[in-house]
Amino acid sequence: MSHDGLGPRAAALRSVAFLTAGALAVPLLSACSAEDEAGKPLAAQDIAPAARAQIADGGTLRWAVDAVPETLNTFQADADATTTRVAQAVLPSMYRLDANGRPRANPDFLESAKVVDTEPRQVVLYRLDQQAVWSDGREIGAADFAAQWRALSGKDSAYWTARNAGYDRIEKIERGANDLEVRVTFARPYADWRSLFSPLYPKDVMGTPDAFNDGARRKLKVTAGPFALKQVDREKDRIRLTRNPRWWGRPAKLTEIVLTAVPRDERAAHLAEGDLDVAEIDPAVARGIDSAAGAAGPLSGPGAGRTAAKALHSWAVVDASDEDAEENADADQEQEQGDRDVHARGDLRGAVAAWERQRKELRGYEVRRSLEPAYTQLALNGAAGPLADERVRRAVARALDRKELAKVVLKPLGLPAVPVGSHLALSGQEAYADNSGALGGQDTEEAQALLADAGWVAGGAVEKGEKGEKAAGSEGEKSDGEKEAEGEGDRKAGDGEKAGRDDRSEGGDDGTYIVGQDGKAPAEHGRDHEDHGSRLAQDGKQYLNRQGAPGAYAPRGTAAPAGAAREALAKDGKALTLRFVLPTGPGSDSLHLVAGRITRMLEKVGIRTETTKVSDESYFKDHIASGDYDLALYSWPSSAFPATDARPIYAKPVPGADGSLSVEQNYTRVGTDQVDQLFDQAVSTLDEEEGRSLIRKADARIWAAAGSIPLYQRPQLTAVRKNLVNVGAFGFQTPVYEDMGFLKKGVKVSASPSKK
Repeated sequence: MSHDGLGPRAAALRSVAFLTAGALAVPLLSACSAEDEAGKPLAAQDIAPAARAQIADGGTLRWAVDAVPETLNTFQADADATTTRVAQAVLPSMYRLDANGRPRANPDFLESAKVVDTEPRQVVLYRLDQQAVWSDGREIGAADFAAQWRALSGKDSAYWTARNAGYDRIEKIERGANDLEVRVTFARPYADWRSLFSPLYPKDVMGTPDAFNDGARRKLKVTAGPFALKQVDREKDRIRLTRNPRWWGRPAKLTEIVLTAVPRDERAAHLAEGDLDVAEIDPAVARGIDSAAGAAGPLSGPGAGRTAAKALHSWAVVDASDEDAEENADADQEQEQGDRDVHARGDLRGAVAAWERQRKELRGYEVRRSLEPAYTQLALNGAAGPLADERVRRAVARALDRKELAKVVLKPLGLPAVPVGSHLALSGQEAYADNSGALGGQDTEEAQALLADAGWVAGGAVEKGEKGEKAAGSEGEKSDGEKEAEGEGDRKAGDGEKAGRDDRSEGGDDGTYIVGQDGKAPAEHGRDHEDHGSRLAQDGKQYLNRQGAPGAYAPRGTAAPAGAAREALAKDGKALTLRFVLPTGPGSDSLHLVAGRITRMLEKVGIRTETTKVSDESYFKDHIASGDYDLALYSWPSSAFPATDARPIYAKPVPGADGSLSVEQNYTRVGTDQVDQLFDQAVSTLDEEEGRSLIRKADARIWAAAGSIPLYQRPQLTAVRKNLVNVGAFGFQTPVYEDMGFLKKGVKVSASPSKK
């Protein structure tokens, strides 16, 4: 996903009612204690686990990725998800995440790691595995740790680093009692010390600015993992990883892993041709694979034409909810007409033959599904306009039925439809607690009361201009449906066919941007963005995706359902209209659906929205980063180290001397001094229970500020060959590359959780 921005911040004066709303949340904040249960992940990972004895030796795994990365250095701003994947397979990591999203010492590199002193300084002693060596035969040791610290400490600007968090707290690194011990002394206490040195690069890469900036962008001469980097072929868009002959751990089962760049919208065709073994896919492709697995025999007999045509459309047809049944009936009538057209053209026989060939190949795959360690949120830009008033932001939040929004995306995929309760962790992670009570659930009357208190009056006078009503939100390009409605003049609730498409859209991969995958920092951020924007403390995994638009669908003149929409609100001659900015592109169907549902929920309390569709390329750079939006949907990855990684996302924006605003990654531009203080305390305490309590308190205050509203955890769908094991939808867990492989002939494993 992607990122970023600036924009003027309005210094709002807080009314008595505003302060009261914050005060009411205090008891809830104190209720978040270290005794709260973090729970378990909502969905188990789905990787077809198998014992190594069941796996054949050898074989090439062909894995689709989004792109061949611009750099192989995970600490640079343009690193992406493939950079991380390569690093996980070929470089040391002191810690990696387990299935619950919690850091665990990596036994292939560490015998132990612990805090051995706290006074006068925090000291962590690492004892390395005595067999741990680089691919050139040199022992991994203190010199590598020290070189990485110096490169990432932020003291030498010649290093083009994307982040310095944690490394800037180190005072010195030295050899311990022997070559296998590394002593790291911190100048300031650092709770997230386990986030450091994962991955660890050799001193050859970190030792000089030239080696760091350029040497590791296109190649890694020295590695230390179950695999080694064999080739980066930019002409063929692929990376080859081969077994590391110097690997001292469990030998890799696979001979080779080939990472090939395949665009998301081309993966269905590659799977149908059998060109891939593993690929993350969209829900439509998942349904095609499920359909192929469930079909039996040639398509023939009565009704074969209808069945074949439906099969051909299965890559895009939606599993709609019950409330959309009437619209789907209309769609079925259109489909029947389409079937007759296909017959008339005489194309059916060839279409059926093509589908049969595809189906035969697709039967060799299955869809492994879980939830990504990332959540989709509704972002509310609090820099200016109506949303600068916390009461209006809270009203937006109280208008939303988050359970319904989670259900519409996740239920059709057979995944738990549970709203996310925290900005800073996901269910299963140690810091997780549902703090949404600090803001409150869906309550139409409360939302309307908040709007009234903020001065927004139903039926108030609205100034007229050349373009009609003056909206209080940001201006922007209207969607096609809104332009048509404006031309007609009197827009009724439910006009425009856009959301008809939305309601028929699929649940599943919402196509939202997850901040960080493209690694492209906006020019406005400069070094400040680079320091915080691209890498997570553990594995740097970040993502990027796409979107579309909402609306409502009904015949012209149809009355709105009772209570469905409220009279438009106005204040000071301006209508309360918020600009909902969404990117366009493949894979955006379910995001369109979510946006449409949000639009109708807001209409019920009198808030109108104006949808602006923009290209994927400009979405974050030109809109989210620059503050050119009121409402937006995008996603954030979770982290095992929220005190470090989440702080720049929720830190209070700081005005610069030149009048600009430094927002780091806080694109909602909503922050408080209290939240900043809680993060600072959490990252500096070595008491783990106290740290979790502080993170939960910070999260509750973030909820109360209503700058961003977490909605649901993103679905993770992966197409995998049926005989390929220990691969698939990993969920939180860092992949274990040496255990991936193909089953021995005749060996079967138990069905994965999603298949039972």
